Amino acid sequence: MARLSDVEIGALGAATVGVLGALLWQRDGAARRHLWRPEHALVTAGMHRSGGVEPAHVKAARRLNRAAGILATSVLADSAVEHYRGSFENNAMFMPLVTSALALAVSGHGVGDKRSGAHAVRDTVYALAGLTGLAGMGFHIYNVSKRPGGFSWLNLFYSAPLGGPFALVLSGLLGFTAERVRDNPAQTTPTICGLPAGRAMAAIAGLGMLGTVGEAALLHFRGAYHDPAMFLPVTVPPVAAVLLGETALGKRGTERWFTRWWLRLTAALGFAGAGFHVFGVARNMGGWRNWTQNVLNGPPIPAPPSFTGLALAGLAALGLLEDHPDA
Repeated sequence: MARLSDVEIGALGAATVGVLGALLWQRDGAARRHLWRPEHALVTAGMHRSGGVEPAHVKAARRLNRAAGILATSVLADSAVEHYRGSFENNAMFMPLVTSALALAVSGHGVGDKRSGAHAVRDTVYALAGLTGLAGMGFHIYNVSKRPGGFSWLNLFYSAPLGGPFALVLSGLLGFTAERVRDNPAQTTPTICGLPAGRAMAAIAGLGMLGTVGEAALLHFRGAYHDPAMFLPVTVPPVAAVLLGETALGKRGTERWFTRWWLRLTAALGFAGAGFHVFGVARNMGGWRNWTQNVLNGPPIPAPPSFTGLALAGLAALGLLEDHPDA
């Protein structure tokens, strides 16, 4: 039987990632039971008995849960590889694996949960994930600062990535926001801390997009942008961030078909980026036959889908604004 070449393995990996991305895009889990607030009981039960349409705020919350889950998956895989490379020198390096796995689990629960009302367990896990991400950013800043030369380009390139834990912060923030959106009475304009929920969601997704672009720009600069495709993560997502900013601050009732289209392009770019990184690993000496070394030292395969999660959060905001123009 002929052995596949490294290029063929890379192409197969890219195709596999694309298929998984398409399946995840279409996934819509069945509803599950959960702890919910008594004040939502009559409204929710009446909706199910009458066969009514799912409330817009619950639909948006489930989409945010999905976005948080994608970010948690990215963090789980990426931190596992990076911290294994660091030999888990500090016991705290296990924390992002635990909290991202928990965030992924509760996100799956939230995607299948069609009831109104915040869930206490999901709230707790998302908050823990966000705090773990903030602590991780502190550890990474300290890791860079203690090296000879401090915050030099060399240390920013090759020490602990400053933006790595930021994805876990975003996962926790999006998930926590999902519970706030869900915790609105039916047939009312959803709000988050008194702000229109759709606009707040768009702002969070846009700012998160800019932070993720910064990390991609730094690491692709380290790679000297040797492939023209490396410019895509620093050109396409920033436009999405600007469009989400316009969504958060723009006029009510505006048709934003171009924003929706661009966010879908950004979501696809996240999965395509993972495919490019699979190919990048294959190009290293030994290719996938030497995967134990090349996966650790090659481009991080789980990182690009962070753009997908944030783009899906932006699409959730647009959907909520269509159903509630003042949200």
